[in-house]
Amino acid sequence: MRTLNEIQRAMHDYLPLYYADVKPANNVVDLEAEEIAALNAAIDDVLAQFFIGLATWGLARWEEIFGIATDSAKPIEQRRSVVKSKLRGIGTVTPALVEQVAEAYDNGDVEVTEDNANFNVTITFVSTLGIPPNLDDIKAAIREILPAHLTVNFVFRFYTYAELADSGITYGGLAATGPTYDELYNGAL
Repeated sequence: MRTLNEIQRAMHDYLPLYYADVKPANNVVDLEAEEIAALNAAIDDVLAQFFIGLATWGLARWEEIFGIATDSAKPIEQRRSVVKSKLRGIGTVTPALVEQVAEAYDNGDVEVTEDNANFNVTITFVSTLGIPPNLDDIKAAIREILPAHLTVNFVFRFYTYAELADSGITYGGLAATGPTYDELYNGAL
């Protein structure tokens, strides 16, 4: 997208040279350039609504398309991940599909393990420390695509004391920075 100055410069370049010192003509060109810049910004904003990863005010329309109840209290990234999950969750249910759906919510790596003999699926959050903030959404999406006879187990990775000791940071030094025990446990270093 061109900046206001670029638009103004281009418009002034199209004018005959004898208008260079005519203030009313320059005023009109500058005001028109502002309107064109505002129009370009509005067009770009509308175009962004066609992409789930960029949508803001148009996200409600995406949620409507996929039959998702709009919850404007949730952060926009969580709402986007619900829509992305719905989009990815179409097709035959395989471990790869379950993995894609879970990763859409977590924005990290997920490992899916099947135990067909016991009718069990285990989802392990590999690259995320702690419990994802939108775990209820992940559970609902997974439950929606998995057959009803399968149980789902979630495995989370937490920051351990051994990892803290290996990092060379003392607990006293870390406590002085202010995070709570739960924040430390869930990976807030």
